[in-house]
Amino acid sequence: MKLKISILYLTGFIFNLFLVLAVSLTAASAEGVSLRQLSQQEIQQIGRMVFENECASKDKNLIVWNEGENFMSLGIGHFIWYPARGKRPFIGSFAKLIEYAMVSGEKIPAWLDKKPVPACPWGSRNSFLNAQSDRRLIELKEFLIRTKSIQAAFIIKRLAEALPLILQHVPEGGREKIAFQMNRLISVPSGVYILADYVNFKGLGITPSEYYKGKGWGLLQVLEGMRDKSEAPYAVREFVRSANLVLEERVKNSPSGRNEQKWLPGWQKRVNSYINRKKEV
Repeated sequence: MKLKISILYLTGFIFNLFLVLAVSLTAASAEGVSLRQLSQQEIQQIGRMVFENECASKDKNLIVWNEGENFMSLGIGHFIWYPARGKRPFIGSFAKLIEYAMVSGEKIPAWLDKKPVPACPWGSRNSFLNAQSDRRLIELKEFLIRTKSIQAAFIIKRLAEALPLILQHVPEGGREKIAFQMNRLISVPSGVYILADYVNFKGLGITPSEYYKGKGWGLLQVLEGMRDKSEAPYAVREFVRSANLVLEERVKNSPSGRNEQKWLPGWQKRVNSYINRKKEV
């Protein structure tokens, strides 16, 4: 089957860029799962809601380095960017965003426009905080403000790639249930937003870095925890119920030094907001 998303958007002040994203999925790998065709307006709306979730819709929050973390969070989706040295407990997505922007024809800051995309030049949170007048940081923020449309398209691209990838990591006997729950969410007005936001927020749940004590917290684990339609007829509410349990288990299993309990109320507030979004997209 073919999944095609066409996006027409304005980039910068001097030209229009027409971007066509085509993702091909085989029937065997996708198990009958496909995104409906999204309009440019829908993609931008999803981007705005992710921007609200991650940055409180404020440009000043497009670049942050949270206390206790060893990476920067960038863009409307707070894409992770690691320094060259140090542990990498989660999947870095900022380099993938830059690669996507390059392919899309977007102008990249010269110091960042390299292959492979360089590591974060600031080695620690303190280094970042002391570099607020650094020309590179200023250019980076300007780039992120200017490319919100591309970032929104990138988030949808990641979701389109994620659905068959998740199914590939599920034993054959369990794929039908996961595909059913995926399609169940996709069929409701806000379902694509919910799936895209959660993937951006907590990952797919298919790599070792997305597990504590053998228990994952990504989209796969949320889908696995959802009950059948006969038991729980409302897809969004059931997704939210399962996601809350998954996040609570993550905190329970997390290393004590990370003090993840402090993040749980914010995570659950974000997940619970999906119920109120159910008619917006």
